[in-house]
Amino acid sequence: LLPPARARDRQLRQDLLSDRRVRHRAPPCVELQGPPPAIQQRRSRYHVLTRFGDDAEPISIRQSSKSWAVKIGRHLSNSTTTAGPDSRASNDGSRAALHSPPRDVLPLGDLGGRQRARGGRPAPAHVAADRAGTSVLGIKYRDGVMLAADTLCSYGTLAMFKDAKRLTTVGDNTLVGAGGEYSDFQKIQHMLEDITGDDRNYDDGYNHSPSEIYHYLRAVMYQRRNKMNPLWNNLLIGGFKDGEAFLGSVDMIGTAFTDDFLATGFGAHLALPILRKRWHPDMEEGEARELLEDCLRVLFYRDCRALNKVQVAKATAEGTIVSDPYTISTNWSSASFMQNAGNLQGDGGW
Repeated sequence: LLPPARARDRQLRQDLLSDRRVRHRAPPCVELQGPPPAIQQRRSRYHVLTRFGDDAEPISIRQSSKSWAVKIGRHLSNSTTTAGPDSRASNDGSRAALHSPPRDVLPLGDLGGRQRARGGRPAPAHVAADRAGTSVLGIKYRDGVMLAADTLCSYGTLAMFKDAKRLTTVGDNTLVGAGGEYSDFQKIQHMLEDITGDDRNYDDGYNHSPSEIYHYLRAVMYQRRNKMNPLWNNLLIGGFKDGEAFLGSVDMIGTAFTDDFLATGFGAHLALPILRKRWHPDMEEGEARELLEDCLRVLFYRDCRALNKVQVAKATAEGTIVSDPYTISTNWSSASFMQNAGNLQGDGGW
């Protein structure tokens, strides 16, 4: 059972959001005399939107213990009024049109981690990845770590962008590859650029290790998930520092683990069996690249959101490098690809 005060507050908030009389029958123009009737008994600090008649400046009214503070625009006025039947707001004579509380009423000072859109209301969180990339593959080999991904960014079933680079470098020894929402990956890139910028500005010779970038991204993804506004990405973090290769995975809810070979998206179903069969710890660089290209070729055959234009990146003791996009060869002479659609003769048409 909730404490009486919390139960009362919750009931009042439900009444404000569901009572049609409060929303639709409020007088079109009332004077500000103490707390507005719609929120007079509400003890929690929630926004109520009002608007001055002359200059149309948005204000919000909030309760602080027994006083009401009027916030005009972004500046909080120094004058407060005591909640009572005869009290009046500052600037006597001003009139405001009292609007009903919006449906997305949030506590003052707590936006749940969501950015504000134009008009002061919180911007909606992602409910799905709109422009998304698919699988990212990563393996360790004898001299370092190698990541690979295609360059397709799909809008639903539409192959929208065919030159979306989903591999990036962080500092001198770390690689990050991302599947999922491309705009969220750009957000992550900006966050990582801030970290590398701090390393340069301190100028003390220290750069964050791949393991530190991995743990940082794990915390970021888990924090955003807890704010109900996740970054819709599955990430692979690879790098090489102090003679040791590193490869880890972080998904959109903060689940994180490391391994010798990893894959995200459809690659976790189609490429991992190939990696398990052919990977060994003493692979040469050419052998590792050939293995990744074979996996990307299978994904192009079997994943409708994959492309045969790919990138490969590596991290070794000499540093990091990301290749330019290039096209891998394909072979469609397999019997399963030559079978007529629907077992019909000809091209399958009527």
